[in-house]
Parts: sequence; structure tokens; C-alpha cells
Amino acid sequence: MITLCAIPLNGYADEFTREREAMVRTQLRARGIRDDATLEAMRNVPRHLYVPNVQRRNAYQDRPLPIGYGQTISQPYIVAYMTEIIEPGPEHKILEIGTGSGYQAAVLAEIIDEVYTIEIVRQLGEQAKEKLNAQYDNVHVKIADGYYGWEEHGPFDAIVVTAAAEYIPPPLVEQLKEGGRMIIPVGSPFQMQQLMLVTKEEGGEISTRSLMPVRFVPFERAD
Repeated sequence: MITLCAIPLNGYADEFTREREAMVRTQLRARGIRDDATLEAMRNVPRHLYVPNVQRRNAYQDRPLPIGYGQTISQPYIVAYMTEIIEPGPEHKILEIGTGSGYQAAVLAEIIDEVYTIEIVRQLGEQAKEKLNAQYDNVHVKIADGYYGWEEHGPFDAIVVTAAAEYIPPPLVEQLKEGGRMIIPVGSPFQMQQLMLVTKEEGGEISTRSLMPVRFVPFERAD
């Protein structure tokens, strides 16, 4: 089992702070991230606590990192971009599909009222739940098939999907509020996909827009 680092070593605390500031300055602001709430959340959340111990020294590099069980933590820029594009507000309730290490959920929790996040890999879900519950009282973790969303807590102001689906799951569209936004990578596994913005207009009409090519791990389903 891969273990996530729980507490930073004293000698590394200042170094991690400097690396996080550099990440925000050179990887996010320099590449066009402008939302103040997103930048502040990325500055506040210690990414090194959401990667395996062996990856801690690489935590603030602008690249995805393996977290075990065939999953990854997305590069910081993609996390910031996906956060900014859904336009999170303090009063929002957001659903995340693919908790992974818990990093994206932590970033959202710094900004909004309630985060609901689903992870299908039990070991990752349990690790993330323990870590997130120790730091936030507004994050709710469920171990389940994310295809079906979390209907009893919907509709959601926004939905963030962190794994590539071959098509947009209809239950997630149904659970999106009118006026809400969903960000989701769509395409074949292990190939280049398109990061899509799905918007539910007033009256329920759906519009989609392709934002950029990406490569995410596949959207896993229960047997």
C-alpha cells in the first residue's frame, strides 16, 4: 500500500512554502490563471501532503504524479484550470468524480461551502477520507461508482470529473443545476482526450465546448 505523507518534516516546512509560492507564480499566474480564490486555494493547500512519500520532493513540479492503484494526481496547472473554469462561489455545492488523493477536493474546500467527492478505488477513497476529514468539515467522501453521481445531495452548482469518460454520463448531467457547469475529459482511454465544459442553461438546455487536449486516467466503473 502506498502511504500518503501525513505531516511535513520540520526541516521541509519553509521549503514547501517557497515551492508552493513559486508554483502559483510561475505555473499558474504565468499561464493565465487569474481567479483570486483559485490562486489563494492553490497557495494554501499543501500538495506535498497529497502525494506518496516517495514523490514528496516532486510535489510542486508541474506534472502529474502516480499515487498508486493506477491513478495519478493531476498537474497543478490542470487542477487550477479546472477549478477556475467552473467559477466556484462561496455558497456553492460541488460534486467531484474521482477523489484520488483528495487534492482537488481540498482545493475546492478552500473556496466553497460543500464538496461531495466520489472515489471508486476503496484504498484511495479511505486514505483521502481520513486526510480530508482531519482538515475540513465541508468535504464528504463516498466510495462508489461515480457514473451515477450522488443524487440525494444534488443538484450541484458544478461538477468536476477527474477521469476520462468515453461519453458524458447522463446521471451527472441530470444532477447539474440549471446555470451550472461541469468540466470533464472525454475520449478513449490512454489516448489524447478533450477537456469539455458542459453548461446547463436555464430551462435545462445543454451546451458543450471543447477547451484543450488532455490525457487523464480512464473513468473506472464498478464490475
